[in-house]
Amino acid sequence: MARQRKGTPVHGWLILDKPQGMNSTKAVARVKRLYDAAKAGHAGTLDPLATGVLPIALGEATKTVPFVFDGSKAYRFTVRFGAETDTDDAEGKMVAASDKSPTRAEIEAMLPCFTGTIDQVPPRYSALKVDGARAYDLARDQEEFELAPRQVTIDRLELIDHPDSDHCVIEAECGKGTYVRSLARDLGRALGSLGHVAALRRTRVGPFGEDQAIALDRLEEMANDTPALLGVLQPIEAALGAIPSLALSASDAARLRQGQPVLLRGRDAPIMSGTVYATSRGTIVAVGEVEKGTLNPRRIFNLPG
Repeated sequence: MARQRKGTPVHGWLILDKPQGMNSTKAVARVKRLYDAAKAGHAGTLDPLATGVLPIALGEATKTVPFVFDGSKAYRFTVRFGAETDTDDAEGKMVAASDKSPTRAEIEAMLPCFTGTIDQVPPRYSALKVDGARAYDLARDQEEFELAPRQVTIDRLELIDHPDSDHCVIEAECGKGTYVRSLARDLGRALGSLGHVAALRRTRVGPFGEDQAIALDRLEEMANDTPALLGVLQPIEAALGAIPSLALSASDAARLRQGQPVLLRGRDAPIMSGTVYATSRGTIVAVGEVEKGTLNPRRIFNLPG
């Protein structure tokens, strides 16, 4: 039996500007194929309706996905008032209607009620599991089920446009687990107008913003230009900007690569504790925890250097 081809050992972050109409899994598959990458994953699902920042990790960068996934996110979205849908966005069917349209002043007065740490019920059409089944599968089968409210953190909500009586555009900065579709639904209900997401764009995930994102069609234009493809990758360390770095000698780096702890000794030894990432000669070696002057590796990177 022939051995399965494993792909190219390419490592780094590709910040994709995901197009509308494509789900995150297909977007990752397209990028993985373009790079002929052996391994790929993403940091935060985007619905097919949504566009914007989808960070895709290639190769050893997949080991840093949790650091991006757990970071804050930013969105710009349009709420359509007057109708609630079963999916809480424009792709669903209308399940309730209202002829009330909120004023700009009413919207602005309500936004503080949805900032800070709040309880939020996820959309019925979500990937959350209920007794082992995906909520969206149960919803499609018209099964009866309830999703429990969860605490989420919304740091900023700002009304940036109110183009007509039936629409408003809002910018949000929030923590992981926040559903913008639920936010639009609950805002509409609170205003007595009902509502759903008509358009959604993610503008930031953790350290990665839309100014770093590249469109899929532009990426596909580079399909036969390997240097250009590699040139738009962000380094693995770009995901780790929120934690300190630590430069090690070649001998200490070799110990880490073998999974052994390293004692930070000597007059110039850094005084630090907690999570750090270690480098040697400009190459990331490991992410680990410093405790009582000892660096214990948690994730080891298999990179040349």
